[in-house]
Amino acid sequence: MLSSLVKKTIQSSKKLDSLVNNKSTSSLVYQKRFLNVHEYQAQKMMKSFGINCPVGNVAETPEEAEKIAEVMNTQDLVVKAQILAGGRGKGIFTSGLKGGVQLCSSAEDVKKFASKMLGHTLVTKQTGEDGKVVHQVYVTERHFLRKEMYFAILMDRKAGGPVMVASPEGGVDIEGVARDNPSAIYKEPIDIMVGVQPEQTKRLAEKLGFSKKNIPMAQDQMKKLYDFFIKNDCTLVEINPLAETASGDVLCMDAKLNFDDNAAFRHPDIFKLRDKSQEDPREVKAAEFDLNYIGLDGNIGCLVNGAGLAMASMDIIKLYGGSPANFLDVGGGATQKQVTEAIKLISSDKKVKSILVNIFGGIMKCDVIALGIIAALKELSIATPLVVRLQGTNVEAAKKIMEDSGLRLIAADNLDDAAQKSVRIAEIVSLAEKSDLEISFKLPL
Repeated sequence: MLSSLVKKTIQSSKKLDSLVNNKSTSSLVYQKRFLNVHEYQAQKMMKSFGINCPVGNVAETPEEAEKIAEVMNTQDLVVKAQILAGGRGKGIFTSGLKGGVQLCSSAEDVKKFASKMLGHTLVTKQTGEDGKVVHQVYVTERHFLRKEMYFAILMDRKAGGPVMVASPEGGVDIEGVARDNPSAIYKEPIDIMVGVQPEQTKRLAEKLGFSKKNIPMAQDQMKKLYDFFIKNDCTLVEINPLAETASGDVLCMDAKLNFDDNAAFRHPDIFKLRDKSQEDPREVKAAEFDLNYIGLDGNIGCLVNGAGLAMASMDIIKLYGGSPANFLDVGGGATQKQVTEAIKLISSDKKVKSILVNIFGGIMKCDVIALGIIAALKELSIATPLVVRLQGTNVEAAKKIMEDSGLRLIAADNLDDAAQKSVRIAEIVSLAEKSDLEISFKLPL
């Protein structure tokens, strides 16, 4: 139940855990905010470390794409839509074009496909039905590949450091390989104090099936990828495929990079590359106020302190037949302003029919939560009913604040009661809307 509810929250951790530990879900579930950059940005950075990538350039108009192709002066070209999501090759554009990766044989073809990509929305298995708008295309040279492999470096809690993960089955859905053929996944834990050793890269290169003459080149690329990973505080470097070409080269054909947000102060140039247009606007807004927010598809908003309690709250909502609209953890040291902004953020979602506030006051004080809720309700004309369950530090003061406010806040003494009330209210409002009945919960009264 939990993994389906917060799949967007734990997508990265689940994927990495499945590759490293051959499990479909992770026992440790937690939110991650790791900077993700576009493919063209990733390859530009990698080239500066001596990592072999296809020649290419980025374009924002069909005309720019055509000029890039003309300068490259080759009939073997590829046009790739640039969005921060996987599955581009099998995606569908709102323009009707099928596939976000297109092979071309002329500059005219490049311009034609670029015009059908730029400014249009690409829907893939990872974007959801809303898709993502394409603002750039990456025009690269096409290579004929003799062998496609998978290679990644990631931080693994179980190993206590970096792990190289590789498979001879590259260029495909690697999660499927981990699920259906786990023996085809090879791992090399690395001592971060010593660094990757030649025998480790050689072992992986041989298992991946590189030709004998290209093993030293493959080792060199793996070492450079590891240096890139460490130098830039990456949490993930994923190359799919890592390829051996018909001409005998070893190339990183496609790259996905994630960077640890905690290291942003060390890499201002990298973090300037963040493309907020590719992110959920609500999540961007939440980040401005240091709120841990992930939008989901349900109709019951959640405001909770602590990731564990937030997930438990979503689980119990589901248990009583409801569906959470979001994951929102205000943290242990939230201010009144943050709580106010959290209420604003949740209530801005038109799908939300009720809001569950579930606070266990330890470091977080219940009276601060109460003041934040009241400030939000007074500032905004929020019609969405709030069910409030408070326990812990300053809970009596919080209850008095809410009682004296004169606002209609639905109190609950325990989580079961709070969840059931939230679900029932959401059902009533949804049924009324479907029946075109005028029913509302107006706050304040």
